[in-house]
Amino acid sequence: MNQIELMRTLLAPVVSEKTTLAAEKNRQFVFRVKPAASKLQIKSAVELMFSVQVESVHVLNVKGKNKRFGRFMGQRSDWKKAYVKLKPGFDIELAVN
Repeated sequence: MNQIELMRTLLAPVVSEKTTLAAEKNRQFVFRVKPAASKLQIKSAVELMFSVQVESVHVLNVKGKNKRFGRFMGQRSDWKKAYVKLKPGFDIELAVN
């Protein structure tokens, strides 16, 4: 894959209490990724964008919830997230303002 396609693999970081705790304890960072992305593509994208070395990648398919919109039932979109663990000595700064 070329670099432009790799950069489009990561959609956004997932910032929550659970992901912040994982980052502090285990050097794991969570990203929202394209549904068709593989572990190898995610690893290459993180290494390219943040200049770090990745130890492991775990992916998780999140099912969209059934929600009511007024009188109509609908469903949110399914999405994929990746837990990326970094090798010792590397860190990613995700500053949220």
